[in-house]
Amino acid sequence: MRKWLVMALLGLCLSSSVGCIIPAYSADPVRRTHQLIFTSENLRLILDEWERIWFLDQPDHMSPYRTHGGII
Repeated sequence: MRKWLVMALLGLCLSSSVGCIIPAYSADPVRRTHQLIFTSENLRLILDEWERIWFLDQPDHMSPYRTHGGII
């Protein structure tokens, strides 16, 4: 009896760590493609947000052309 209980507990632990119960993306391939594209676009924009927060997107003073970096 103890052997079956240990096997059931082990099976429950393994089945719960395999994946998510609710899938993150749709089963429809067309809709899943759109969801994956939107997700990758959001992750790609993190670098732009990081540069904007730390003011790294300001014009460089060593640029070959004249750029006004202040608020007009």
